Amino acid sequence: MPTPELISPRSPRVAAARRLARRNFRGKERRFIAEGPQAVREAVEHRVGGEATLVELFTTVEAAERYADIVAAARDAGARVHYADDEVLAEVSQTVTPQGLVGVCRFLDSPFEEILKARPKLVAVLAHVRDPGNAGTVLRCADAAGADAVVLTDASVDLYNPKSVRASVGSLFHLPVAVGVPVEQAVQGLRDAGVRILAADGAGEDDLDDELDAGTMGGPTAWIFGNEAWGLPEETRALADAVVRVPIHGKAESLNLATAAAVCLYASARAQRTRTPR
Repeated sequence: MPTPELISPRSPRVAAARRLARRNFRGKERRFIAEGPQAVREAVEHRVGGEATLVELFTTVEAAERYADIVAAARDAGARVHYADDEVLAEVSQTVTPQGLVGVCRFLDSPFEEILKARPKLVAVLAHVRDPGNAGTVLRCADAAGADAVVLTDASVDLYNPKSVRASVGSLFHLPVAVGVPVEQAVQGLRDAGVRILAADGAGEDDLDDELDAGTMGGPTAWIFGNEAWGLPEETRALADAVVRVPIHGKAESLNLATAAAVCLYASARAQRTRTPR
């Protein structure tokens, strides 16, 4: 059995990883933390420009035995593997109950221009989304619905916030994500690429069911999702080709952001599959 080499929370290696909890250090180092076996496994398999996304792996001895395949794959990918005791892992981790694997990863966002060149058919645009858990969950929904990309505007939360990364449950590594794009630039670029722009808003003039019945959702589509508390500002709504509400057939007051995003993205995915059978 290996012996933990990192036993002091004050060691330089541990301190460097712990600083990645802060946005300014993440931006400076262009590194972020991914925790748990699912996220680390995805990071091991991911590449950025031909380089492995996973740079370092901190693991307890127990976790290294339980997830021996992940640790071996990380080492084969060129990541530095550090065996740490529980106290050190707790320092590096951003969760209350660490799962024994914490990876340090390279930034993996894509240039917005590359997303446009790929001629996307379904895109989620997060405008003014401030809650990291919601951002990660919407990214996960987009991945599950088969979206081609996600765009976070410059007014939205940091993609690499530890809560965003955890909430994506590995989906961060599955599809292109552009960050820091002004919403006007995002809309204009997507429209020029032949993508219809729909803004999701509970007070929208158009009903999602009516859009589906009218057969208008089968083409390339980008959905704009707004702030959790106050939705989309009027100037952002005005950029869209249509402002669409998810109908509430029961007595619920509203849907939360992630639920509404899942409904909208799956509606588009279904309409596109119906129009072009796979």
